[in-house]
Amino acid sequence: MGVVIPTNKEVLTFKGLHLYHSGISNCAMRVRITLEEKGLEWSSHHLDIVKKEHITPEYFGINPNGVVPTLVHDGVVMIESDDIIDYLDKTFPDRPLRPSDPDQLKLLYHWLKLATSIHVKAVKTFIYDKRMRGKMAQSQDEQEAYARLQTNPELLEFHRKSTEGAFAQEDLDEAEQILRTCFAEADALLADSKWMVGDQFSLADIAWVPLHFTLKELAQFPFERFANIQAWADRIAERDSFKKGVLDWWPSGA
Repeated sequence: MGVVIPTNKEVLTFKGLHLYHSGISNCAMRVRITLEEKGLEWSSHHLDIVKKEHITPEYFGINPNGVVPTLVHDGVVMIESDDIIDYLDKTFPDRPLRPSDPDQLKLLYHWLKLATSIHVKAVKTFIYDKRMRGKMAQSQDEQEAYARLQTNPELLEFHRKSTEGAFAQEDLDEAEQILRTCFAEADALLADSKWMVGDQFSLADIAWVPLHFTLKELAQFPFERFANIQAWADRIAERDSFKKGVLDWWPSGA
């Protein structure tokens, strides 16, 4: 579980569920959908990441990677969206979002970990190159401030490439190939099933539908070839948790 010890001690006094998040973040969408599926009350700490409201000493003191989401539950700080939604489902087991079958549970964790593992290399790279690079490029002063705060080498390198327009064609080709491979696997799975794991809506669906949404909305990823993915996404779009956890927070003009 992605529990961290914050240097910003203010959050240690928080009671209940507090979420640091952004409307445009697919990782934050996962947590909001889970909270809504569970019917849990939570306090919002919204950060506009396009305006770089997350790049401050105060927020890095809560999340050492300086990214969203961060969940604070009764003063305990958790990062990494897959760990957070897994924690929420275990801690609040009403309306379970996991199968009981061991083989299906193993498959669920495969999809959770895969979604996390491709985030920077594929999802973030594809979206930033197609849509976000100009909006989130850092000035020289911002780069220097970010470098003082950020200790994660993968994120440092990513933002350097994003700001300088230095994504190599092989980076972009690899990102697109990873996405095509993953969604082809999911599309094949959904040919015989309504949901990604077993016969119930689960954390696997919650982990992947924000990727579909942001890749489609921000980067026009070609999902037309994946008919089963399209139908699956349409089913999820009808759920109240998607409307409240994604659409209600989606910035106008994004």
